[in-house]
Amino acid sequence: MSTKINALVDQDGLPLRITLSAGQASDKAAVGALIDGLPPARALVADRGYDARAVIDLVRLHGGCAHIPTQRDRRIQRSIDPAIYRRRNAVERYFCKLKHFRRVATRFDKLARNFLAAVMLASTRIRLRTYESTT
Repeated sequence: MSTKINALVDQDGLPLRITLSAGQASDKAAVGALIDGLPPARALVADRGYDARAVIDLVRLHGGCAHIPTQRDRRIQRSIDPAIYRRRNAVERYFCKLKHFRRVATRFDKLARNFLAAVMLASTRIRLRTYESTT
């Protein structure tokens, strides 16, 4: 079995929440665990994998606005603001930084809890780098 990392990052690309899900599971299943208990945000930006009416309603219920493009096979396409959607690269940059850690990139761990621990340690180091003094 494989696992998938689901992450929620802030506007600076720093991780706020991280969960693991089964590799064959849909991305949409992890949204509730990622945003539950967080203060309301103005915007939640995600890719097409999170396009579902239930996800958009859940974000709206938590006081935010979802900027998720509609999947191409849908008849009715929602419009999104391209300037806001460009901010999605923050999560992509986070995953790029995460892959710099060999243990995470190569997935040495057999147990999901050990892999999650490695991802959390790597995320902590990524977060600490922004607060390090450069002088």
